[in-house]
Amino acid sequence: MPASWQAWGKFHDRFNVDKEPNEPNRFGWIVEIDPFDPNFAPVKHTALGRFCHEGAETVLNSDGRVVVYCGDDTRGEYVYRFVTDGKYDPNDRAANLSLLSKGTLYAARFDSDGTGKWLPLVFGEQKLTPESGFKPQAEVLIDARRAADLLGATRMDRPKDVQPNGSNGKVYVILTNNDKRKDDQVDKANPRAENLFGHIIELEPRGGDHADDSFTWEILVRCGNPRDPRGGVDALWNPATSVNGWFACPDNACVDDEGRLWIATDQGDNWPRTGRADGLYGLETESDRRGTSKLFYRVPVGAELCGPCFTPDRETLFVAVQHPAADGAEALYGSAGRRPTRTRQRAGQTQGGSAAAAIGRGHHQDGRRQDRLRVAHP
Repeated sequence: MPASWQAWGKFHDRFNVDKEPNEPNRFGWIVEIDPFDPNFAPVKHTALGRFCHEGAETVLNSDGRVVVYCGDDTRGEYVYRFVTDGKYDPNDRAANLSLLSKGTLYAARFDSDGTGKWLPLVFGEQKLTPESGFKPQAEVLIDARRAADLLGATRMDRPKDVQPNGSNGKVYVILTNNDKRKDDQVDKANPRAENLFGHIIELEPRGGDHADDSFTWEILVRCGNPRDPRGGVDALWNPATSVNGWFACPDNACVDDEGRLWIATDQGDNWPRTGRADGLYGLETESDRRGTSKLFYRVPVGAELCGPCFTPDRETLFVAVQHPAADGAEALYGSAGRRPTRTRQRAGQTQGGSAAAAIGRGHHQDGRRQDRLRVAHP
């Protein structure tokens, strides 16, 4: 059983599902904290549903409601949206803190004609009834995946970030990979079997309304090496993308104030297939350069990059570098798979460990701009 994968149930009854069958239901939720109040009690927002959240990205809709986009980071799972009942009030912070407690959760269906629907996961509607094993709304939210199954949502290739773009009103669905997709499971939104390298979908809400139940979509890029001599990759990039510009296995993302999409990659043990380490890439979303990618920052082999975030003035970009030399250790160190420890101590210094990096801008005395790199170890 899944509880035996880590063997925690042998030592703590809490993780023994024979004794605590509801323990799995305590995980997979979005929890909100208030970074400005150290005494704030964390709030579990059950209304946003239970699944493998990779993130939760918010956008303030034109009608004042808050919309939260989420991906379920598992092969063959779904893209979700949550729309609050209440509206954001810039003068009532206390009320805003409760916005995510009431609203409607939706799962996305990507149709083959380039349109799509948000399917409401609401008890008593469509197939979400006692006859299907659901009772109150709480059961729909606890078992959001099964609810989305019943409504016919589209199974995706490990949706990670679902990132709104404040410049053009569109939304980017980051699909990292799915090597388990079979030939007979391919569809328009997930066009490759054994999708080793992932792809990115651009979603446009109807009329620019993030709360509307309809949208259109198209694939922005299909990741991987467009010049792979082995063939079969079927990558899709703007031809202006250089030999160093393409990437594989997109993971986290952010958008700058010019509408450019910044992609952090995580190939895991898959990187030997591409022969390059993970990093951060700038991906154009507009004009004739749409779909053009450029390498900005590379991390050590075996590490993943995650969490890109700009300061409001765009003078500093924060990124996280996780576990150098860990992923793909067998390719690095031979069949024994011998890998270094996550953190090494040499001559009193910490080496080889994870780190947070702040990439900032500086200026020469003559006024020319110069990038600078500051690295902060945890």
